[in-house]
Amino acid sequence: MTEKKAILKVDGREDIELSVYSPTLGQDVVDVAPLTANNLFTFDPGFTSTASCESKITYIDGEKGQLLHRGYSIEELASNSDYLEVCYLLWHGELPTQAQKDAFVSTIKNHTMVHEQLQFFYRGFRRDAHPMAVMCGVVGALSAFYHDSTDIKNPQHREITAMRLIAKMPTIAAMCYKYAVGQPFMYPRNDLTYSENFLHMMFGTPCEESKISPVAARAMDRIFILHADHEQNASTSTVRLAGSSGANPFACIAAGISALWGPAHGGANEAVLNMLDEIGDVSNIDTYIAKAKDKNDPFKLMGFGHRVYKNYDPRASVMRESCHEVLKELGVKDAKLELAMKLEEIALSDPYFVEKKLFPNVDFYSGIILSALGIPTSMFTVIFALSRTVGWISHWNEMIANPYKIGRPRQLYTGETERSFVPVDNRK
Repeated sequence: MTEKKAILKVDGREDIELSVYSPTLGQDVVDVAPLTANNLFTFDPGFTSTASCESKITYIDGEKGQLLHRGYSIEELASNSDYLEVCYLLWHGELPTQAQKDAFVSTIKNHTMVHEQLQFFYRGFRRDAHPMAVMCGVVGALSAFYHDSTDIKNPQHREITAMRLIAKMPTIAAMCYKYAVGQPFMYPRNDLTYSENFLHMMFGTPCEESKISPVAARAMDRIFILHADHEQNASTSTVRLAGSSGANPFACIAAGISALWGPAHGGANEAVLNMLDEIGDVSNIDTYIAKAKDKNDPFKLMGFGHRVYKNYDPRASVMRESCHEVLKELGVKDAKLELAMKLEEIALSDPYFVEKKLFPNVDFYSGIILSALGIPTSMFTVIFALSRTVGWISHWNEMIANPYKIGRPRQLYTGETERSFVPVDNRK
């Protein structure tokens, strides 16, 4: 990381010298920390122009449509790797050798069960509670069950906690679903892969052996990979901010789940299905395409374009391949899915969408895949949280393992100046 200098000139003040750092990839970053000593600070709503931390985990170039995990492209990882190998990469910084991978997978498989007492914790929720509400509560409560490894200054404790979270999140997520539908909780099986195990716990019953389609399992694994991390987004930043206070990692991940729950973040693929419900039928597409092009119409095509990617979402091409594989393998005949495929066809060929680069994104395809697999929309964000846990805990660990400060954003105050208190009888 090389360093340059910038001079800030403010009327009536002496010039302020600021350091400018050049990263290994991406834009130069101006260090504005010296501003506070000069009674100044920056105004950046949404922190879209602010680097809140230094990180070596994930890099995004929205203009190029590039996503790298520890330097490896998401396309290569999704095509050649599996989710647990990507987890190892995000946590350790390097791809594992075969022996390292075998040991890592074995560790995860041997920690998939949750404390039996958690079953009773679930029963405290209403059956019709949103699965994300249940997941927030259960994950936040894990520190009450696994308080033997919450010393955040101990690297071994941090690793044990990370392995527990990665291993147990599929179990917790599947239990959220089973509780909602009134079916028995299914224990994990160590003979299955990570994605197979999740599908087994979601759809299996004690009545018969689980039959898991390899295509469905591979598609599920890709969904996990493609959602594993995405740099300093709202939920990851929330995890880091919560962690900066010294909070235990389970509480930090619960905070990340809460941030992810918002429809502008983790609820995007659920919004895609709701949009398809609104359009209703292929015969209505032209009407809704016209509405989407009308600046004065509030209707928006969900699952198209991306806030960060100004080009094609690099995750979408891989997800599109999986989407078509799943639909072909399962032979799903569903009006909603046919409608989605027609929308995709139009978006990829219509000059309006091509010119504005409103291509289908990862949420568009993941919503279709999850729906085709029989997963209800209320579970979409839960699965997103399951996938993103490794990214959250890796960023949390990166912060805790290095010098850090508690997060304390500033504000541009526009309220009343100081005024005198008026007794209630004298107020007008």
